[in-house]
Amino acid sequence: MDNDFDFFLQNMEILYKQHGQKFVAIKDHNILGAYDTFNEALETTLEKEKLGTFLIQECFESKEKLVHHFQGNVMPVSA
Repeated sequence: MDNDFDFFLQNMEILYKQHGQKFVAIKDHNILGAYDTFNEALETTLEKEKLGTFLIQECFESKEKLVHHFQGNVMPVSA
């Protein structure tokens, strides 16, 4: 997924011009879709792709506005 994040960074301005401030799902340098919310992007992409094989990133008009969000598979543990 590091390669897909690099792809996103290199193409962020183009992606923003194409999709606006949406959440894009990326796999193997391909845009799988653009969505209004992170949850919509995740749920829709999971219909065809396995968790952990794609990246979801919010588009911004400039790298200065980019915020790094780290997602992980977390299983709640009962006390």
